[in-house]
Amino acid sequence: MSDLDALDKAVKKHKRIASEWAMQLHDLAEERLPAGYEELPELAKATYHACMEWQEALKALQDAKRC
Repeated sequence: MSDLDALDKAVKKHKRIASEWAMQLHDLAEERLPAGYEELPELAKATYHACMEWQEALKALQDAKRC
């Protein structure tokens, strides 16, 4: 497996994880708010961090493709 393939795989993995957290956040908003408001900070933080990890992986892939 080449470095680009590994980076592409990492991007896809992080995108999937970010999407899963986003779905949990969506489910909270759709199904459990306002009663489940105490879950909001933890889910929002986890979603934010998962999106940041995806963005970092994407940037690494884009940088590698430029070289």
